[in-house]
Amino acid sequence: MSTYQIDTAHSAAQFKVRHMMIANVKGEFDKVTGTVNFDPANPAASTVEASIDASTISTRDEQRDGHLKSPDFLDVEKYPAITFKSKKVTATGKDSFTVVGDLTIHGTTKEVNLNVEELTEEAKDPWGNMRRGATAKARINRKDFDMHFNVALEAGGFLVGEDVDLTIDVEMIRQA
Repeated sequence: MSTYQIDTAHSAAQFKVRHMMIANVKGEFDKVTGTVNFDPANPAASTVEASIDASTISTRDEQRDGHLKSPDFLDVEKYPAITFKSKKVTATGKDSFTVVGDLTIHGTTKEVNLNVEELTEEAKDPWGNMRRGATAKARINRKDFDMHFNVALEAGGFLVGEDVDLTIDVEMIRQA
């Protein structure tokens, strides 16, 4: 079993949601931290705990970011972190896994499946640290996390889609 710290400077969580039923809007959280205990010989013994600083949300639009930080969505003053804690890890291929765990957003916790792919082999960085990377993806419904804000559109449909696609890219440093 090896323990890795998520390297915040080289990791991010992105999301994508439908806007006005016609296009996708993407955003990113810049501060992802956490610990991964990985056992390649027994992936089921592996664990993941991660936290995202919700106030670091960026959609490249200051007004929209402010609204997303408000009580209508993330309510970052009341709920400053988005967290994930694994309950089960299952290998689905040579470098892919399903990680089942509790995701907490906006004070609401739901079980989700993260599909982890592209777990890289360890590589030594120029300073002698051993690193590896991975990408995890999931689709959640924002209403499951008590984020119900919306506006009905004149032509039908709604301003903000319910399904949110998450992608978390992490680089991890093995701990001594």
